[in-house]
Amino acid sequence: MLIHSCSSPKSSEITAKSLYLNRRQVMAGAAALGLLPSLASAETLTGVSKSDYRVDDPPTSQKDITHYNNFYEYGLDKTDPAANAPGHLKTRPWTVTVDGECAKPGTLDIDALLRESHLEERIYRHRCVEAWSMVIPWVGVPLAGLIKRFEPTSNAKFVAFKTLLDPSQMPGQRGLTSFKWPYREGLRIDEAMHPLTLLAVGLYGETLLPQNGAPIRLVVPWKYGFKSIKSIVAISFVEQQPRTLWNVTAPDEYGFYANVNPTVDHPRWSQAKEHRIGDFGRRPTLMFNGYQEQVAGLYAGMDLVRNF
Repeated sequence: MLIHSCSSPKSSEITAKSLYLNRRQVMAGAAALGLLPSLASAETLTGVSKSDYRVDDPPTSQKDITHYNNFYEYGLDKTDPAANAPGHLKTRPWTVTVDGECAKPGTLDIDALLRESHLEERIYRHRCVEAWSMVIPWVGVPLAGLIKRFEPTSNAKFVAFKTLLDPSQMPGQRGLTSFKWPYREGLRIDEAMHPLTLLAVGLYGETLLPQNGAPIRLVVPWKYGFKSIKSIVAISFVEQQPRTLWNVTAPDEYGFYANVNPTVDHPRWSQAKEHRIGDFGRRPTLMFNGYQEQVAGLYAGMDLVRNF
């Protein structure tokens, strides 16, 4: 049965009640650590080329993109990450460990990546599982190119990602005790190698702010936003489907694949329509977030209802 609603779900409706009530723990922890609101400035990225991967929709304002966020390591309300993350997430030095089923394990240094990579601006739709959306001009590098550098073996069926684990910088990791920290996500190897999959290092031509997942995050535009893991510190090539934070926390509500599908509702709200931040009203949700032509072949023969 479809359950239609006229507005996006409230924060208290998105997670289990026990998790939402833990927000007080998160904020208490932030206060104890002296994490008061502060300002952080992004740096302009140079040598960025315009990619052909860009939708015609007008981009969401930079203010909305940087002040309306989900980043539970800094609180449950949309304004919490912008208030609590800047000035406290230490993004230098920053390296990403790459290991697992590959011939050349190693590390990615964020500054070397910025110097040596050909950065692209890609304007993608972003669809949250909470039924709101944005259009974001990301800057980054295709994940496929980086994967090839480490030469995954034939045993690498999936790619697992891990966020920084540091409660001193991320008080939510201490306050939200119902979560199995650190934040983890994963993709099938063919999803990770798809041309649309991006490792983002910036938006609107500037480096990522902490609330947006600085200094490096995943962007998978045909999937719900919770798949696009932030502040990545590890990438592993694995043979078995990796456990992911939301799928472990609420497996009946947050699937591993999490492909945008207007015909498969969240158990507590409809996915048929979405609210585009900055616009009035609601619009129909597009299959695969509008990227059906590019990615449907990845799931040929799969039951997209059962494999949410």
